[in-house]
Amino acid sequence: MVNVRPSFFSRLRLLLVLSGSENSAGAGSNLHVYAVRFCPGQEILGSLQAFVEERRLQAPFIMTCVGSVTKATLRLANASATNTKEVIHLTGRYEIVSLVGTLNRDAHLHISLSDAEGKTIGGHVLGDLEVFTTAEVVIGEAADLLFIREMDDQTGFPELVVRPRSTTE
Repeated sequence: MVNVRPSFFSRLRLLLVLSGSENSAGAGSNLHVYAVRFCPGQEILGSLQAFVEERRLQAPFIMTCVGSVTKATLRLANASATNTKEVIHLTGRYEIVSLVGTLNRDAHLHISLSDAEGKTIGGHVLGDLEVFTTAEVVIGEAADLLFIREMDDQTGFPELVVRPRSTTE
């Protein structure tokens, strides 16, 4: 068990309050969990988006993922709204070391991949994540929240906005 000083949580709560209540829902939520496995040749991002759409998930996110890919298209950390050319196209056999992010309509996923020598590379997933042997993904959905994206003038990208889910939805 990890002991975390209470002051950490106090600072985190303060951060949530200071960042604006519309963008950071401080309340908890019930959780639904889904597990899916993708087969060789399937494209992970598109398959995840189809899964989310089919089940009408409104606040989905990646909990964990293991697997491998033969292709990936990633935007690197140096990219900005005005410099979107920092993109790499990978081909070969890569192990998925990590896949994290939100899966609302405009998914925001980051991935880390390792090559045959164990060297890693990562970035913002743009697509072309073609499964090599398997991709086992556990998806969570915050049942009481709604994830949407709105253009942020400061970053130049559509950024996550978290809202309480209406009881009429």
